[in-house]
Amino acid sequence: MRNKNYKEVEPVLDQQQKRGVRITIAVLLMFIVAVLVGFVHKLSQPRIISDSELRLNGAVKLQRARILDNFKLIKDSGDRFETSSLKGQWTLVFFGFSHCPDVCPTTLSSLNSFYQMLDEDIRTDTNIILVTVDPARDKPKILHDYVRYFNKDFRGITGDFIEIKRFASQLNVPFNKVNLDNGEYTVDHGSQVVLINPLGHYHAFFRAPLDPAKMKLTYRSIRATFEG
Repeated sequence: MRNKNYKEVEPVLDQQQKRGVRITIAVLLMFIVAVLVGFVHKLSQPRIISDSELRLNGAVKLQRARILDNFKLIKDSGDRFETSSLKGQWTLVFFGFSHCPDVCPTTLSSLNSFYQMLDEDIRTDTNIILVTVDPARDKPKILHDYVRYFNKDFRGITGDFIEIKRFASQLNVPFNKVNLDNGEYTVDHGSQVVLINPLGHYHAFFRAPLDPAKMKLTYRSIRATFEG
């Protein structure tokens, strides 16, 4: 039987032991923070995927980026738009027109969703433009209002028909005027979205129909593997 006068004495740590405990706790906390920072950093990094995976997700990267011949078009602001205008940022180019009944609105809506999904730093380094295939009707003011209906950062490009045709041909985007029975006309055109790298070279394209989530995945990977 324990003596009633017996008292349990808690061990008393001397100053050196206390200091050792504090150091151990500090080291453990630093380790945990380092692991968490590394984990968060890894999550923020783009996933690098192979060319075959890119294609499975709707993106096709050219084996060698194509240098573009010079062209002279017009921005929806009225300013000149030429080859040098493509340098310094990534640019997604879609060919369409404001009278397009279905493909163009659908594509521009998908591009808006894709654009909104991008991180802020990538978004500020990404231009999205619509090049009209119907310059007779798509004057700068009309294009300005049309593309900004989908996103205020989107831009429209118009100009002489021959210059637009030459630019589109370099990007392998076909388009042709089709007369309708009612005397009006429409324009059949390729629905892919072309990607121009910061050197102003044709780098890749995204096949239609666009999937914004897959576009984000492939776009981030393409950017990360770019050696400019």
